[in-house]
Amino acid sequence: MTVSRTVCLGFLAVIAVGTILLMMPFSTSSGTWNNLIVALFTSTSAVCVTGLSVVDPGTYFSFWGQLFIALLAQIGGLGYMTSTTFLILLIGRKFDMRQKIAIQQSLDRPGMSGSTQVIRSIIATTLIFEITGVFLLLIAFVPDYGWSQGLWLAIFHSINAWNNAGFSLFKDNLIGYQSSGLVVFTITGLIIFGGIGYQVILEMYLWMRDRLLKKTGSQVFSLDFKVAISTTLILLALGTIAFLCIEIRNPQTFGGLNFQNQLLVAWFQSVTPRTAGFNTIDIGKMTTAGLFIMIALMFIGASPGGTGGGIKTTTLRVLTSCTKAILQGKEEVLLYDRKIAISLILKAVGVLVGSVATVIIATTLIALTDPKLDFIQILFEVVSAFATVGLSTGITGSVSVAAKLILIATMYLGRVGVLLLMSAILGDPRPSRIHYPEENLLVG
Repeated sequence: MTVSRTVCLGFLAVIAVGTILLMMPFSTSSGTWNNLIVALFTSTSAVCVTGLSVVDPGTYFSFWGQLFIALLAQIGGLGYMTSTTFLILLIGRKFDMRQKIAIQQSLDRPGMSGSTQVIRSIIATTLIFEITGVFLLLIAFVPDYGWSQGLWLAIFHSINAWNNAGFSLFKDNLIGYQSSGLVVFTITGLIIFGGIGYQVILEMYLWMRDRLLKKTGSQVFSLDFKVAISTTLILLALGTIAFLCIEIRNPQTFGGLNFQNQLLVAWFQSVTPRTAGFNTIDIGKMTTAGLFIMIALMFIGASPGGTGGGIKTTTLRVLTSCTKAILQGKEEVLLYDRKIAISLILKAVGVLVGSVATVIIATTLIALTDPKLDFIQILFEVVSAFATVGLSTGITGSVSVAAKLILIATMYLGRVGVLLLMSAILGDPRPSRIHYPEENLLVG
């Protein structure tokens, strides 16, 4: 079985197990059997680290149901191959050649050596950030809810923030903490580092270590690091400014806040579409312009190797660099004085076309099943599901069963990736040895 099929089927298996667990009477606060669609939707949303929910997780599910959601989000954030590899290491089994190849391809590494060490490092990094998040959130939650409830709230929200899942146990998500700098910066910090990718964090750590130890050799940052960091900073800054300018006169979102809290809210709403799903304002009361900016940020998403979704920051930079090269009359695409291979350009185009096609199809289908919904609400919900964000204008629980099934399929497709799913269905692509003659074509 190919790696792509293993990953796709692995995610389906985890979703199925999660659905069964969430259907059990001990998973619901009422102590009765759960609805199949609710369990399937919640399990898919957790494994695909989306955060969309048709019910209120804080009141609908018992402690065990909430624990299953957190565990499913953890598995989904780490990725199927990373999670299974960690379990194999945990029980002391050794890898055969096929498993080593699968790990190498899923981690996108040039060789098979050192893959197990990378897995251990990823798990360690995850635990360090999540535990740090728990301790910081305890300071905010314990005074309001006591030690036992405050501890569980801190653990649950730290896991969901790091894995960019977006499930919250509060009825109003994090609106009640919109003016808390501690909660805002802890959650956004976890979201950013969780979505930026392990490789970027590792390079950042090595650079800081060399600086502290005053080593003479300077750390050479990879192209992945430069693109991920610069694009993330640009999008965060532009998003904060855009939301502040657009929503500042909206009395239902920013209007009633002082300037300091407006900055906190604008910053949080700039971070969360990439791709976490938490919110500190009522998304359904945002202006149409604000919703459209959020749709754009959700569609772009996080960086490769992270826990977020979307088309990724690197895809955006490759495509914008292609446009820049065309406008400048160049025949090569450059990024930080490095030439981008034609295979990567083709992959970026494939990701964009596949993603746009998925959003158009899903939006059209839901518009047919639920014709009374506004177009912007449907588009927002679909992009949120595809980019595994989890933000909603408030329509998730009220859409038809058919629309819920469409959103489930969209979340799954967004998590495994359009190209990976096509590879699993059609088989791994094989390079052709046949070369055809070139011919000009009118474009644009």
